[in-house]
Amino acid sequence: MSVNAQITCSNRHPAPAHDEFIVLQGICHDYQTAGASHRVLHNVSLVIVRGRSYAITGASGSGKSTLLNILGLLDQPSSGRFMLEGLDVQASTSDQRAGLRNRCIGFVFQSFNLLPRLSALDNVALPLLYRGVSRTQARLRAGRQLQRVGLGERALNRPADLSGGQRQRVAIARALVGEPALILADEPTGNLDDGTAADIMNLLLTLNRNDGVTLVMVTHDSGLARCLDQRLHVQDGHILARDARHA
Repeated sequence: MSVNAQITCSNRHPAPAHDEFIVLQGICHDYQTAGASHRVLHNVSLVIVRGRSYAITGASGSGKSTLLNILGLLDQPSSGRFMLEGLDVQASTSDQRAGLRNRCIGFVFQSFNLLPRLSALDNVALPLLYRGVSRTQARLRAGRQLQRVGLGERALNRPADLSGGQRQRVAIARALVGEPALILADEPTGNLDDGTAADIMNLLLTLNRNDGVTLVMVTHDSGLARCLDQRLHVQDGHILARDARHA
C-alpha cells in the first residue's frame, strides 16, 4: 500500500475566507553571489488564511524553500510587504521577529534537528526555556505534548534511541509546545518509510483540522499535496496557486 493510500484526505474544515493570517504583497528576494545579484522570488503576492493547509511544490531551485524561510521569518524579502496578523514584519526589529518566531511559528524539518545529548522531553521543552519559562513548567508542558503525539513513554530517551518516525513525532511535539498558530513543515516525511510517513501526515492533518493550526508544507509528493487545501506551486520564482485536490 502506498503512503498516499494510508492518509485520510477528507473532512476538511477551512477557516472563513476573511480571516487573513499572512499577507504577502509584491515580495521579491535576491541573493548576492560573487558580486552579482540573483532574483529567487519575483513579485509574489498571496494570502495565508488562518486554519487552512497549504502545500508548497516546485522543482529544486524554484524558490520554494526561500518562500518557506520568508514565511518563517528566517529570511527577509528584498522588497515588497509582509503582514503577519496585521503587523508589518519589515518594520519590526530582529529581536521582535525572533519573538514572533518563538511565539507564533512551529517548525518541522526533514532532518528532525533534535539535539542528540538531550532527552526527547528536554528537546521539546527547549523553545519554552528560550521564552523564559521555568524548567519545571517547560518540562511539564513538554510531557503533555509528547503524550499527545503518542510518545509519553519515551520522554527520557535520547534521539539516538528513537526510530525515525519517533524522532519526527518529537519534532512535531517541539513545534506544538509553544501553541503556535502556524506550523511550517519542510519535507517532513522525506526520510521516513511509507507507513511512518502516513502516520506523520495524518498527525499533521489532524492538528490542522481539529485544532485549527495553519499548516504550510513543502513537499515534492503531489499525492501529499492533494491532501491539503491549497497548492502553491513555485515555478522560476513565481507562485501559481491552485486547489490542491485538482492539481
